[in-house]
Amino acid sequence: MKRIILLFFFLANTLSLWAQEVAVLSGRIFDAATDQPIPFVTVVLNQDTSQKIIAGTITDEAGAFVLNIPVRGEFILKCSYLGYQTITQSVFIGEKNNIYDVGKILLTEEAEQLQEVTVSGQRATVDANLDKKSFSMEDQIAQSGGSVLDAMKGLPGVTVDQEGNVLLRGSSQVAVLIDGQQTGMTGFGNQRGLDNIPASNIERIEIINNPSAKYDAAGMAGIINIIYKKEKESGFNGEIGFAYGLGELTTRKEDLPTELGRYDLNPKYIPSLSLNYRTQKTRTFFQGEVLQQKKLPNNEFTTRKYTDGAQTISAVPENRTQTHYILQGGIDWQPDDRNFFSFSTIWDYESHIDTAQIPFINLLSNQRYRYWHWMEDEVTGYLNFQLNYRHSLPGAGHELKMGAQYVRGWEDEAYFLNDSTSIRQSTDATHLIATENTTSFTADYTKPLRSGRLEMGAKVQIRTIPVTYEVDRGRQSIIYEGIGDYSDWGENIYALYLNYVLEKKGFDLEGGLRVEETDVFYDIDPANTYYPRNDAYDYFRIYPNVRLTFKLNEANNLSLFYNQRVDRPGEPNLRIFPKYDDPELLKVGNPYVRPQFTQTFEAAYKRIWPTGSIFLSTYYRLIDDPFQRVYSIDESDPNYSIINKIYQNVGSGSNLGLELLLSQNFGQYWKFSGSLNWYKNKVDAFEGVLLFPYERPFSIETTEDITWDIKLSNQFFLPGNLQIQITGLYLAPKNIPQGRQLARSSIDLGIQKRLWNNKGELLLSFSDILNDYGIRQEIVGSDFEALYENYYETQVIRLGMKYKW
Repeated sequence: MKRIILLFFFLANTLSLWAQEVAVLSGRIFDAATDQPIPFVTVVLNQDTSQKIIAGTITDEAGAFVLNIPVRGEFILKCSYLGYQTITQSVFIGEKNNIYDVGKILLTEEAEQLQEVTVSGQRATVDANLDKKSFSMEDQIAQSGGSVLDAMKGLPGVTVDQEGNVLLRGSSQVAVLIDGQQTGMTGFGNQRGLDNIPASNIERIEIINNPSAKYDAAGMAGIINIIYKKEKESGFNGEIGFAYGLGELTTRKEDLPTELGRYDLNPKYIPSLSLNYRTQKTRTFFQGEVLQQKKLPNNEFTTRKYTDGAQTISAVPENRTQTHYILQGGIDWQPDDRNFFSFSTIWDYESHIDTAQIPFINLLSNQRYRYWHWMEDEVTGYLNFQLNYRHSLPGAGHELKMGAQYVRGWEDEAYFLNDSTSIRQSTDATHLIATENTTSFTADYTKPLRSGRLEMGAKVQIRTIPVTYEVDRGRQSIIYEGIGDYSDWGENIYALYLNYVLEKKGFDLEGGLRVEETDVFYDIDPANTYYPRNDAYDYFRIYPNVRLTFKLNEANNLSLFYNQRVDRPGEPNLRIFPKYDDPELLKVGNPYVRPQFTQTFEAAYKRIWPTGSIFLSTYYRLIDDPFQRVYSIDESDPNYSIINKIYQNVGSGSNLGLELLLSQNFGQYWKFSGSLNWYKNKVDAFEGVLLFPYERPFSIETTEDITWDIKLSNQFFLPGNLQIQITGLYLAPKNIPQGRQLARSSIDLGIQKRLWNNKGELLLSFSDILNDYGIRQEIVGSDFEALYENYYETQVIRLGMKYKW
């Protein structure tokens, strides 16, 4: 009889696995008198109202059971065994979790009524959820076929600045992860390279505005998590694709007169390949993408007016020829049900040659007084090795994860500079080599509880970036004297975290603490005459996070958030070697920049209905010691008026914002979605001192401004597996330190056709159709005013095809 019962529940449990599993419920059953596990106990989950059996099983030799549950709702858990009192418990399977542990259940011959057990939790990915927003790349047709940065352009709350950085809710302090982890591809706490990463192998992008303590504390505005595709089918399969693009189709502003001008009608070739082989215990994968293109990453016009009456305009059309390879592969191995190993590697290699001819024109006489010509030959990349191990402990979802990662990155940059004026004819060359070494170790422990879960872990990250800088000075060199020829930067982070989630039928409470000790050093060549000392400091900080969610009913949720985060300056922010793209508008770092710290308060509300949803959030951020570029006149050259753009901490600031996301389906043929981000940006007054190339004061006035952006998307599903998407976005004017950024907008179009029984896909996309997404800023500094216009390449048309087998 016992074997028949065992066979019955084995078949029932097997059938439940074929259903759409949405949650797993586990527990252990013991004898109340002897505290020994009881095997072969019948465990059944019934629907609360109809008493319909949802799932069933029997306990194993250790008294443990696991139920795979295909639906969510309120249930009755019944545990029965011959000679023991039958026990029933109320169980709630909510929308916020996929793994539940009712813990230890005691059976006794005496009749005892156990207390009600309510289990709820967090769903992994739900579009516009209160703590995470997830966006499938299949829904971003109008921005597809290009880079990750192109794909992010259409996401709610996301904008892009002139340096290719992603801004969340108006802030560029964003941590970008790949599959939940920092990598060399996107930077460690400082985003980089997103405009060069093809999006063809990306499955979805997640936005987390209020991360819990298990995430690194970096990223004031939150986290962007890029999830790559992972094939789940057994056997050998793959996907091959190719896209062709053409950029800079029309001209926003005519070039200033030069021999070379700017690149236009720029071709782009993007082949991609994904291969997977999966068996019962292993998965081997390879993904490769190549980007070969001509591009106009910058097309900067700067008009400067000085208090002495001088007026100048210059233009920097940065013409780029580029090749970029991204190859990644690895193997997953699961020798048994308890252990899982994963090894992966990424090789990222990028090379480009940039060329620009920059005329400087006196606007009063309309005569060119200077002709600047430069060429940059640069190779960048990194090699990433990662080893992960996961051990499943007794009980569903009870696990320990450990990981190790090593990254070696490189930057080899050679500049060839030519200056032609009535004062001098000079030729200079610089050669910079930076080598990054990053090693990290992580350990994460998760324990599902009767009413929630416990998470704890640790991380150690060690980074160094030594830089060498060689200068070949020509006659009458423009290169600053006394820079030195090397620097060395290092940052070590030691972190521990504890995160607890309490989940009840009517509310969730999540609270966590992350403690981090950070040690930083920046060594400067003693030959440097601008900065008198090396820099070294350390700090210990506690970063708390709290989330309280009220589940008002099945359609309405309300959440409250609080967290503290940090943004650490990376080596590029500190680098003491200037960039000579425009010799009268020099960009340089500051080795004495310190981290900025942020407190965020947020309240969010979500309502869903059968055909759509609405998400509303209001947030307030307090920023202590923010760092950013400061504009200041450099009078060290008697022949030219130079403006420096130097990183500097500038006191304090705040943001008060409102975010709205709306999604609505109109029948089966039309899906509308829109987002509105409104915020008030305040920059507090500040006075400071710049050290490069000589000591001088600077000041920032108090400014307070209201700005907003809106994004609208219409997606049409037509017969014949045809989809059309039209998106529009508008970014209103906003204040920035020392000035104001003017409005910009974009209209994008995407057309997708499914082929060959959905194994093939033909895609046409056209971004920034009206070519109106360029950046314009009005800057007011001490003794000068400037209009900065960057009409970089934003208008691109692409045609692509994919085939999957």
